[in-house]
Amino acid sequence: MTIRHLDRAFAPQSVALIGASERPGSLGMLVMANILAGGFKGEVYAVNPKYRRLSGRPCFASVTDLPAVPDLCIIATPPSTIPAIIDEIGQAGGRAAVIITAGMGEKGNLKQRMLEAASRHGLRIIGPNTIGLLAPRLGLNASFSHLNARPGSLALLSQSGAIVSSVIDWAEAEGVGFSQIVSLGDMADVDVGDCLNMLALDPNCSAILMYLESVPDGRKFMSAARAAARLKPVIAVKPGRHAEAARAAQTHTGALAGADAVVEAALRRAGIIRVNDLEDLFSAAEITARFRPMAQARVAIVTNGGGAGVLAVDHLLDHNCRLAELSPKTIAALDKVLPPTWSRANPVDIIGDAPPQRYVDAVQAVAADDHVDALLVMNCPTALAEPLAAAQAVAAIADKGYVNGKPVLATWLGEFAATPARKALNAAGIASLDTPKKAAEGLNLLLRWRQLGVQLQRVPETYETLHVDKGAAGQVLDAAMGKGRSMLTEPEAKAVLAAYGIAVPRTIMAVEPGAVMAAAADLLSQHDKIAVKMVSGTLTHKSDLGGVVLDIDSAADAEAAARAIAARLEARNLKAELEGFAVQPMIARPKAQELIIGVASDPVFGPVLMFGAGGTAVEVVRDTTMELLPVDDVLADDMIGRTRISRLLAGYRDRPAVERSLVIQAIKAVSQLVIDFPQIKALDINPLLADENGVVALDARIEVDLSRNGMVAPNPALVIRPYPSGWNSTLTTNGQHYDVRPIRPVDAALYPAFLSRVTPEDLRQRFLTTLPELSHETLVRLTQLDYDRDIAFVALEHSNGDLAGIVRYAADPDRRRAEFGLLIRSDLQGQGLGEGLLGRLIDYARSQGIGELFGVVLRDNRGMLALCAKLGFTFETVPASEPARVRLPL
Repeated sequence: MTIRHLDRAFAPQSVALIGASERPGSLGMLVMANILAGGFKGEVYAVNPKYRRLSGRPCFASVTDLPAVPDLCIIATPPSTIPAIIDEIGQAGGRAAVIITAGMGEKGNLKQRMLEAASRHGLRIIGPNTIGLLAPRLGLNASFSHLNARPGSLALLSQSGAIVSSVIDWAEAEGVGFSQIVSLGDMADVDVGDCLNMLALDPNCSAILMYLESVPDGRKFMSAARAAARLKPVIAVKPGRHAEAARAAQTHTGALAGADAVVEAALRRAGIIRVNDLEDLFSAAEITARFRPMAQARVAIVTNGGGAGVLAVDHLLDHNCRLAELSPKTIAALDKVLPPTWSRANPVDIIGDAPPQRYVDAVQAVAADDHVDALLVMNCPTALAEPLAAAQAVAAIADKGYVNGKPVLATWLGEFAATPARKALNAAGIASLDTPKKAAEGLNLLLRWRQLGVQLQRVPETYETLHVDKGAAGQVLDAAMGKGRSMLTEPEAKAVLAAYGIAVPRTIMAVEPGAVMAAAADLLSQHDKIAVKMVSGTLTHKSDLGGVVLDIDSAADAEAAARAIAARLEARNLKAELEGFAVQPMIARPKAQELIIGVASDPVFGPVLMFGAGGTAVEVVRDTTMELLPVDDVLADDMIGRTRISRLLAGYRDRPAVERSLVIQAIKAVSQLVIDFPQIKALDINPLLADENGVVALDARIEVDLSRNGMVAPNPALVIRPYPSGWNSTLTTNGQHYDVRPIRPVDAALYPAFLSRVTPEDLRQRFLTTLPELSHETLVRLTQLDYDRDIAFVALEHSNGDLAGIVRYAADPDRRRAEFGLLIRSDLQGQGLGEGLLGRLIDYARSQGIGELFGVVLRDNRGMLALCAKLGFTFETVPASEPARVRLPL
């Protein structure tokens, strides 16, 4: 389940507290007091068989005695009572509960019995082991937090109740309010993905803050997080960056946290802004609540202390900001309002005796400069000027934190004199940060926010189909698994890579040293030197075992090398693991770079791809990055750009630039290989030599999971669903031929020409309103889909590839319903294309388990109404003044 019945928890009209009490210090008393003091307008019921009245109102013995079924039940009773209470709530018709009680996993099978009872009735559970739930806009504080939360637009999701109370405490001091606060606890049922799905479409929520210790369902989380991050900022603290912290988090939550490098990749791919601690989370909440994301940060500093300004410059440059170069016009304007001794440069030092008006004049002049993107206004306390007065003057010229459309951040240094000044700045919407470093981090966050949004919308310039021989790769894998081996030999691994277009050296297999001589003679007739390597389906890291001999220039030496390898293995009692020898030419590319491409399986986020600097020192150099599958051209290029070795790949001195497109192709090939073969558990290509002539895999290792033998593509372990390539087809209607396939991100380029051939009236009937020109961002959203919950099929004219029509649906997270839409080019309507496309969509929806398709159709769209009737849609009864509503149960 995902969001089913969660509306009862997020926006309840009535609440029951089971375990309500008047015993001092008990959870039941604290939660009841908070509910009653919060100002909740709905019905509040107390449930406890020990009382007839409690807090001046009736107290009921059980849920079945209540006069009405509550939308939300809060449970604060001993663990042993929980399963029966959940069953009782479900039988009464309740559909949402928050379980504050801890210790459910410590005795017997209480948690499992609780979940089974909830499942019987479709009842949703938040918790157990939670501080509770707060919906401040409804006046609901169903928690044992020490403070109530102000109403506002931030949402908070946290696995830790202590973090919830800490954030509420900070928010009260800063005057920050919340739309929703959910303490997730153990996430036995409702998890962070469910809550993200709810909050993504909540109009009262402007940003989502998260404290995550674990992610129980990687696919659900990624789908929900990507949807939410497209609509509003999502900011996360994810502890466990070090192994010890990860183990502590696992102990706390009882769930696997996933490797931190993988978590970093997942959050980045989802468009989530990651911060490292609570202080950063508070700052990020403030910054994103006040300002828009920034494409660049050319910063002007206005300060009454030159030293503080210089310190700020260092921090800004450390955080990817730039120091704005003030125009001569701005310098002249400042000359008119500042003392002759001002700095006449950026930072704008307005001198220590600066009165409030001098601040105003300087800020306004700098904000008018077209070369300035943002302002950092600083104040150092002196006996010559009052910090509060300066803050009030700057606050008076700001419009919700902006001056002349430029964001203004403030740093009033000190504490005693600065505290009232910061309050004045905050009240005016100006973000007040304690130190120049914090201000620089705030501006960097606005840059990261923008970059993550751009990454979500970037699309490949072209769509190139990889040329692969899936059958050949499958034969190699099947043969190895058929022998019960989980590790492919090096020649087998290279054969699989070659089938996916990755160049490998010619390799000759030799079973015994005598055969090595003949193989060496063959290769030395074409190459100066060769290498001999051990072959084993069980032993990896051949170099560590003395199983590799390089730079051999004679057949006799090759035979001797093979015998030496066998002797070294025999000395380690490993000779039985030796299956033979691989003889291959030495690849002479003295100016090539050594790279690594690898795949590992994460318990939460499934298979992940690694790229970076390769060679024998890969663990020491530690210059790698990770990405979730699938990977396209854009993502592969981003992976390269995140590594330090990317600067070497661009060429330097006498080394020409590496052919980057071929490195990208190799990354994509590995991605597709793992999509096509779920059996692959791990993979290493190390080294992958890369230079201006291309790439070649010198060594490779592939590990398979025997339990996945027979599993079919696409890999079900992927948390981001790959392109549904199996749904390509052709359609012929009225003598016209069309290629029909799922939409690709690159199809955004086809939309302008398509829309130019759709009349305004047809657009109005499709989108139910007069539509302005679609922006690039809108076109990207229409073509870059989460194939797990959305789909679109395009029809392309077979003769020229022009876009002829589009049909799509967007499913709710539960996949119970999906809304469809259809748009056919105006010159092609009435020829059967719409019927063919909609029929294709219906077939796909059935295959995905969608419960029903529904749509809203304008009454004057007679062609669409007729098509729906022909395909079996039913028409809901609605007033004639409203659009028609059609539905097709699947």
